[in-house]
This record gives sequence, structure tokens and C-alpha cells, in this order.
Amino acid sequence: MKQKIQSLIRQPFFIRLMHWEYWPFGVVYTPIYLVFMWLGIKARSFFFFAASNPTIKNGGFLMETKISIDPLIPPPYKPLTLYFDIGTCHTIILQKLKAYGLDFPLIVKPDMGARGRGVKKVNDEAELQAVLPLYTVPFIVQPFIPFPKEIGLFYVRMPNEAKGKITGIVRKEFLQVTGDGSSTILQLLQQNERYVLQIPILKKILKDQLPTVLPAGQTEILLPYGNHARGCMFIDDSHLVNERLEEVIDDVCRQINGFYFGRLDIRFNTWEELAEGKNFSIIELNGAGSEPTHIYDPKHSIFFAWKEIVRHLYLLYKVSIINRGKGHSYLSLKEGLQMFSDNAAYDVKLNALVV
Repeated sequence: MKQKIQSLIRQPFFIRLMHWEYWPFGVVYTPIYLVFMWLGIKARSFFFFAASNPTIKNGGFLMETKISIDPLIPPPYKPLTLYFDIGTCHTIILQKLKAYGLDFPLIVKPDMGARGRGVKKVNDEAELQAVLPLYTVPFIVQPFIPFPKEIGLFYVRMPNEAKGKITGIVRKEFLQVTGDGSSTILQLLQQNERYVLQIPILKKILKDQLPTVLPAGQTEILLPYGNHARGCMFIDDSHLVNERLEEVIDDVCRQINGFYFGRLDIRFNTWEELAEGKNFSIIELNGAGSEPTHIYDPKHSIFFAWKEIVRHLYLLYKVSIINRGKGHSYLSLKEGLQMFSDNAAYDVKLNALVV
């Protein structure tokens, strides 16, 4: 009986039910919509967020492209990013990579993406050629940043203030397994309820690796992407914010023209070097649509998550109101509705990507 119960609770439905971090986005955000509506009424526009980051399309809420944000970030703090349209021949891509001195491994991902969909690490020309036909949306190619650590760091600066603040840090633990000398990678995944949810997609992505038996004690990172939806575990490291780190991040963000609210996804070597402004790279910058992803730490309750989402939503409102006073506009009703319509259509394409 006990084994049957244990087997039952390891089913995907019950794993999702017992861990709010896996609940559908719409369920988690249902109470938040009421707060959003109230702030929209106060701002006299439900699309007030568009003024938050004036140099980013829609403030970075939806439908912004990575290639349009890339020029805003100073070169020392970002990887080289190359844009390619749908159907670009792999020969042309290889020529451009060579011209810019990019070598494998590389990261390929949609130019407009969310929640890790369509992100793929390619290790050689054969892998690149195999994956290109799967991209039915424009995409970008970047070098794979080899720094071992990755965080999502939330930054907010009021437009009428000289200094900004770090309002949250999430540390990302990539999806990985440690061998015992007898179990296959698939069997190891089945022993971890977090990874059980990823098995269907991993069977498509890593089908040749899953039967492999790892030696005892050997750890294998299966997906080197810092995305919760791809099995990465998020750990709240907000307690590591200190004055020196905040100064470094504030100095970088003030160099990003028109950026006041959002999350920086950063790869880095050590915390000590990051606090000194050394050996790190901003692999992605997200604007008004950013989540304070430290809420997804398994130790946090849904009530903590709601509190943090509301706190950041109110900060977004304040930033937008101040920028509105400086002459930056909100979206009109027509523009806002069109943005949501375009995003819904684009989401269908993203959801179809399996790379």
C-alpha cells in the first residue's frame, strides 16, 4: 500500500498539484490581475508598463526582440549576438560565424522568446545544421558562456533617483544527475520528482543519452540552461545582496540607456569576482514583463510569491508614472490589444518548437 501511494504521488499530476511552482501561469497570477487592474485604473491606462523602459519596445512587457535590446548593453558586459531570419542556410550562418570569430559551442534561441522555449546548445557544425530547420521563427546565435554560475538579478531604479537597487537574486541549478554505476540516466531522472516532469521533453531532446549508465559519483549536466521550465531549480539568494555588488550592478545598468526595471540573467565565475565587476556576462536582459524569479525557490509558499509579485508590480507602476511625467507615453488601447493578440499568435509558434 505504501509503495502504491509513493508511486501515485510521483505521477506528474500530483507533483504539479503539491508544488505551486508548477501551477499554470494563469492560476498563479489570478489574484495578481486584480492588483494590476487597480494600478491600471490609477494610471488611467492598463498599458502603463510601456513607459517603464522607454528604449525597449512595449517597455519589455511583450513582443520585444533580443536583437533590439542587444545594442543597449555596453559591449564589455555581453556576448556577441548574431541575428538570422527563418530559413537562413547553414552555410551562410557558418560564414558569418567565421567572419565574427565565433566558434563552437554556441547557443541558438528565438529572437523573441520566453521561459526557455527554443533554446539549444550546439557543439559542432553537424548539430547546428540539424537544428536549424526546426526554427520557424527568427533566431539569434551567441557563444556559449563557459562561466559555471548563473543568476537572475532583478534591478529597479526610479527615473528621478541617481541610484538603483537589486530587489532579488535567484541562483540557478541546472538539470543534472549523478551516476551510481548501475542506473541509466533515465532511471536517475525517474528518482527525482522535479525531473519526472521533464522526462517527456528530454526523451525528444536527449534520446541517445538516456540509456547511458554513468559511473558512480560522476555528475552530468543534461541541460545547461537557466530556465525553470527546462528543469532548472531556482534558489533564492537575495540575502547575498550587499553594498559592493549593488554598486557594480547599478554602474552597469545606468550605462544601459532607458533601462529602469527588469531582470538581468548573468553568467559569472565567482561571487567575489562578480562583486568586483570581473568575469561576468549579461546573457539576457528582460524588461517590464520580468518575473522576480526568486519566488520559485521550493522553500517559498504561494503567499510569499504573491507578496513579491505585487511588490514588483507596484515598483513597475511607480517607474512608469515617473517616466510618463518625463514625456514617455503609454500604449493606446488599440496598441495594447494588438500587442496581446500578436503575442498569442507568436506563442503558438514558440510552443511548437522542440529543439
